[in-house]
Amino acid sequence: MKRRTFLAGTGAAAATAVIGSPIALAQRAPNELIWADQLPGNLDPHALFDVPMQGYMVNVYDTLYIYEGNPPKLAPWLASGHTVSDDGLTWTFKLNDGVKFHDDSPLTAEDVVWSFQRLLSIKKGAASAFLPVLDPANVTAPDKSTVVFKLKHSYVPFLSAIPLVAIVNRRVLEPNVKDNDWGQAWLSSHSAGSGVYVLDPETYRPVQQLDLKRNPGHFKGWGHNPQPVEVVRRRNILETTTRINALIKGEIDATDSYLPTDQVERVMKSKTATVSQDESMRVMVLRMNNKKAPLDNVHYRQALSHAFNYKGFISGVLKDYAVRNAGPIPANLWGAPKDLPPYDYNLDKAKELVAKAKAEGAPVDRPIEIHIQQHLAQTTQAAQILQQDLRRIGVTLNIVPNLWPQLVSSTAKPETTPDMWVHWVSTYFVDPENWIGQMYDSSFHGTWKASCWYKNDKVDTLLREARRHSDQAKRTALYEEASRIVVAEAADIWIYNTIELRGLSNRVKGFQFTPVGSGANFRIISLTG
Repeated sequence: MKRRTFLAGTGAAAATAVIGSPIALAQRAPNELIWADQLPGNLDPHALFDVPMQGYMVNVYDTLYIYEGNPPKLAPWLASGHTVSDDGLTWTFKLNDGVKFHDDSPLTAEDVVWSFQRLLSIKKGAASAFLPVLDPANVTAPDKSTVVFKLKHSYVPFLSAIPLVAIVNRRVLEPNVKDNDWGQAWLSSHSAGSGVYVLDPETYRPVQQLDLKRNPGHFKGWGHNPQPVEVVRRRNILETTTRINALIKGEIDATDSYLPTDQVERVMKSKTATVSQDESMRVMVLRMNNKKAPLDNVHYRQALSHAFNYKGFISGVLKDYAVRNAGPIPANLWGAPKDLPPYDYNLDKAKELVAKAKAEGAPVDRPIEIHIQQHLAQTTQAAQILQQDLRRIGVTLNIVPNLWPQLVSSTAKPETTPDMWVHWVSTYFVDPENWIGQMYDSSFHGTWKASCWYKNDKVDTLLREARRHSDQAKRTALYEEASRIVVAEAADIWIYNTIELRGLSNRVKGFQFTPVGSGANFRIISLTG
């Protein structure tokens, strides 16, 4: 059966919904940007914690601090600055004056308090980063421009994680609360932000399309951008070939940042587009459900780790647009052991380990499944490479197409989590906590980040201790020790750290990459032609 791609045009300047056809160039105004990238599963910034949401949130909402540049650095945004008590428990933020929400109402400290209380109460999305250290009652506003957080215990990554929390408009949300849901049902298809762009809820189609209009009254303005984009039309085109053809024809202005390397040369040879190549902190990982037999056997997991052809994939398929990553922390970030030996591709060793797992009672003859993200060709390619070599050592691996929102939903329980699935852990905030901390501390079980269901008491202790130390040298040593254990026990299969590849139309000017949001900051972009 042919897979259907929905790319609906909207508004007076757009076409009726069709299958596989982007908005034609002639049907849009010169200052409209068409961004063909994944959309979040819904629009509530407190309900989701993934790359599509980051790309949406950075434009529609504001946060106390933001990340800028590459490597990314923290910068004040809604806050003009902050102070921390000597014991590391009390964090005080001062807000800028004159900030307004999209409905022209003022953004005050009470909105910041309510936003954090909402996140902590619904316990979704980025709440997992704060729940262990912060109670809703301990976020307060002594005055309209001051917000105070009192932590349960020292949590050094706190500031690094602050950009995860969008500040929402309480006055807009409260009338739309139903059954104590904090307005989740309503906000899943509407917006309540103060950001540089405003959602058009009338044209929103879940996972397919959304339109954004420039907010001319944004408190930061547009800096050195003399001609900001007036309208952004975000579209989700599932098929890779359709995406690339649309870019080359000038029907869209950008692809996602997972451009297959076999398409890079084709785009670069075109007269209409180029490829932005940016070193990131995005680790590709094949997750293994450590709670499901035979993947609950360490020797079986080690066997699969030795059965992946890393060089064949990175050099042969990706044309070396990636760097081998031995463990869960990006190699270009502190905390990643420099001397950590990666698993090598060794089918003889893999076969021996399968036999050892079988002798220990593991049901190694059971076919296992790996779920791919069907719109991202690399996930298919990685699964196929592993499938071919596992067949040579007597292991059956079945490939199951899936989509990101469904995969994330499935990881809430070990019983519904796939045997294996392919994804990346991107830069949501810049600290090892973003990777190893939230991937392998068992307190994060039930989130997609911890979906391998790994459990090791020693690792739990190391990761929890690392969060409390202000001395980065001590934190580094703790993360390095935890990494060695996690890798030795083959909790997952770690493949590479990414060079992000995004196709861009030649009419796009001012694009600046930062790993947080993958460069989808429309405030700094302008268009020519």
